Amino acid sequence: MTTTPRSPRLLLLSTVLLAIAGGALLAVPHGQEQPAPPSTAHATTAPPETATVPPAGKPTANTDVSATAAASALSSVESALPPHGEGAAGDPAVQRNLGASWPADLPSTDERELLATGRALLRADATGIGRAKWPAAFPASAQAVAPAFATAGFRIQAAIARRNGSPDKAVVHLVWAGMDRGGTFTDLRITDWYFIRTLKTGTPTWTPQPRT
Repeated sequence: MTTTPRSPRLLLLSTVLLAIAGGALLAVPHGQEQPAPPSTAHATTAPPETATVPPAGKPTANTDVSATAAASALSSVESALPPHGEGAAGDPAVQRNLGASWPADLPSTDERELLATGRALLRADATGIGRAKWPAAFPASAQAVAPAFATAGFRIQAAIARRNGSPDKAVVHLVWAGMDRGGTFTDLRITDWYFIRTLKTGTPTWTPQPRT
């Protein structure tokens, strides 16, 4: 098989082009590059006063990090509570928040007894119903005081029972709602009842302490 020889004119043109390219390469000094073409974009620099501003969310050297964290935690707790006036629908959120903020530390039997007694005491104190059942908690002078809240609308929103400094002392923390004698209804009220463990007919029991 034979091939057709290339045209002498084409070979001559290729030789001339290679010579020109070689000469151009030799004219460039070793180690230097051709300058890049100028860019049409305009570079911008931040003003000196903005150069030291930290990125958003990062504290500066003078920022109190612990105070920032505490404020964030407080905001989270407050956001977990339902708004005032939401009604019984918001009570489960109040109970969850109250229990999470103060972990349980009593046996379940003691906790149930304290909660039942604490709820009854709060109702007696607020509405006047059943005060005679606890003469130690409501002496005669206290029983004669007119109730400050109406029975209608009274509602305990949340309650927990916890130790109060020793295994024989406890406190029942209650959050409740009620309407006073002036007709003003307010929720998220707070009342604490304190107890000590005593022996009653040979059986340990929790005895409420008078309100001071």
